[in-house]
This record gives sequence, C-alpha cells and structure tokens, in this order.
Amino acid sequence: MKKFIIVLSLLLLPILSIAGEKTSVATDAVKTVKTMVMPFGDKTSVADANALWQEMVKQGLAGKDSKISKLYKGTPPHGAILDTVEKDVTVNGRTGKVVIKKNYGGKEISNEKITSDPAKWLKAITVMFKREKGYDDENQNWFYAKYKADGSLHFNPKDPKKTPLAGRVAKGMPQGCIACHKAAAGGNYLFTR
Repeated sequence: MKKFIIVLSLLLLPILSIAGEKTSVATDAVKTVKTMVMPFGDKTSVADANALWQEMVKQGLAGKDSKISKLYKGTPPHGAILDTVEKDVTVNGRTGKVVIKKNYGGKEISNEKITSDPAKWLKAITVMFKREKGYDDENQNWFYAKYKADGSLHFNPKDPKKTPLAGRVAKGMPQGCIACHKAAAGGNYLFTR
C-alpha cells in the first residue's frame, strides 16, 4: 500500500502542478482585464467629445436647430431610421471629416413622424471624427462618440462604471464601434448607403 501511494503521488504531482499553473494564468488574466485602462471614456476623450459637440452645434449639424438631410432605413445597432451627414470641421485645432448619424427609433416610427417632430424620435447621435495621424493608426485614426439629444454622452447600460462612449470606443474588443466599422468595405471604416 505504501508503494501504491508513493507511485500515485509521483504520477499526480506533474498533473497538479500543471493545473496550478493554469489556475494562476487564468487568475492573472482576470486581474489584467479588471485593471486594464479602456482607450475611451477618459477625461481627455470626454473633453474632446464635448468640444466636437459644440462645433457640430455651431455648424448646425447637431442640436435643436440642426436640419434633417435625407432619412433612410437603418440597421442595428443604430436606429430604425437614420440621417447621416458628413463635413470637415475643426476641433481643438484639428481639422478632419466628421460623420454624424442621427439614430431615430420608437414604436410605429415613420419618416413623416420624424419630419414633424424630430426631437421626439431621436434616440442617439453617433459620430466618427477623423483625427490626426498617430491618434489610432491601426484603426484609421477615427474618434467615436455616442451622444444623447442634449449633447451628453451615452454609456453602455451593461457597464457598472458607466464609462462614457467617447474616444477609441471598444478598441480591442470583439464587439463595438471599432470592431464593426473595421469590417466596412474599402478599409476606410465607413459604411456607404
């Protein structure tokens, strides 16, 4: 019996050692994810999003005085009906293309209802702003923001930290702004209608 226990111990020792390493690696991975700094929602990204919003309002591209250009059928994760405009703007000394997508939704929504009362149906304004080279080269240097109608920033409702959706939104994640737009034809991260 004593020999059996010794042999069994010698056989199990490497297995238990490997299992311990895997547990340690898994624990380290969880710690890394928990402490990882997200490349969006930080003070600088929020300040840039606020400056971008002010410029869009000044240009008549957002806010209560903005106009509807051309409504079209939307697709998830955006609204049921969309309105997209593009323009070059200057924000914090950087000039770049801004793509503004007004996301409309609601029960029994229609183009006519939006035209008669756009504020009632506006659910979000999603924006891409082309930043300077070096901002995020691997993702075409796009800055993303998701605004509410009043210009404040949305956050993911599943995020207990309520991180504002501004900056390199969901960079490195399997879902989110960058992951979706990376799949756009032409490599420019823009979907065309």
